[in-house]
Amino acid sequence: MSVGSAQRPMRVAVIGVGVLGACVGWNLSRHGADVVFIDAGLPGEGVTNWSFSWVNASNKTVRRSYFDLNVAGMAAHRELAETIGPDPWWHPGGHLRWAGDPAAEAKFLETAELLASWDYRVEVHTGDEVRRRLEPALTVPGRTPVLFYPDEAWVHGRHLVGRLVDRAVESGAERRFDTAVRDIGIATDGSVRTVTLSDGSRLDVDAVVNSAGPGASQVAGLITRHLPMRREPGVVTRIGCAQVPVHRAMHAPHIEIRPDGDASMVLHSREIDALIDTGEESAELARLLHESARRVIPELGNSRIAQTRVAHRPIPADGFPSVGEVPSVPGYYEAVSHSGITLGPVIGRLLASEILTGKRDEMLADFRPERFPP
Repeated sequence: MSVGSAQRPMRVAVIGVGVLGACVGWNLSRHGADVVFIDAGLPGEGVTNWSFSWVNASNKTVRRSYFDLNVAGMAAHRELAETIGPDPWWHPGGHLRWAGDPAAEAKFLETAELLASWDYRVEVHTGDEVRRRLEPALTVPGRTPVLFYPDEAWVHGRHLVGRLVDRAVESGAERRFDTAVRDIGIATDGSVRTVTLSDGSRLDVDAVVNSAGPGASQVAGLITRHLPMRREPGVVTRIGCAQVPVHRAMHAPHIEIRPDGDASMVLHSREIDALIDTGEESAELARLLHESARRVIPELGNSRIAQTRVAHRPIPADGFPSVGEVPSVPGYYEAVSHSGITLGPVIGRLLASEILTGKRDEMLADFRPERFPP
């Protein structure tokens, strides 16, 4: 159904309003589609709000097409900041990474060489140079090599989602929050026709976008589709401090740290994530994160743990995004991916274009949903 013709606008239900759903819905709405945002909770309050929210491609070298998609995501963020304004969600300034042992250090430097050969900007500094020029509060040893990725950033996901949803609503989008999807109705020709909600209402639609994050496999099950997902929980802690002593995201040995506003910081660690399934209480996980952060930034000695959450990352089974239409069910689209913070703006633009024009961008060629058989 063409948007901009004499026919009525295409009506699209976006199921799950984290960063991916918000980006898809905003792009659809601004190009004339009739969008309904649906979320079982509140927009941006799920995994989007409990992510390390690091915009990067330096950690995405396992497949060149995936790396390229993430580079495009970084560029799309910069374009988005120019379009909707950067405050209070967009925080450029680069990213720092250093290792705590020779083996990890050699691996990081090898990755940096690969990235440089792919024309990705990376600088190698010493700990002394970083403290002098970038982050005086750190305790990184003076001769330690520190990688600096100047084009990387962090994002306040909840603020970004709020900004995009508000813009879409100004263009006519509808909000149905604190409301779950109970059924997706299929017409006799096999295409999507209705969405039934937990409040009993039924929406007539031309398409649905499954951007339900960790719940994406359950939404897919409503059309009897099997979408295999990894089980990969992660714990994130927010700490409060009188003044945030660092200016950018960083990966230090054993701990990931970034600002989260004027009086808050976010902590994460893959090593601590590994303790989740041992039954360790979230309060203890938070304490371990806090202790690691204080070793890197002594000024956090008087900071306090404010919030902790264990969230499940929305990662398809093979680790790569599932984006696009499922051919067996016309009108059913997926936008399911780890690294949704980095990829949201580019996937939002490309998938909205695919929905409205029927043309798939070559950048998404490796990430088709049909690679997962029924």
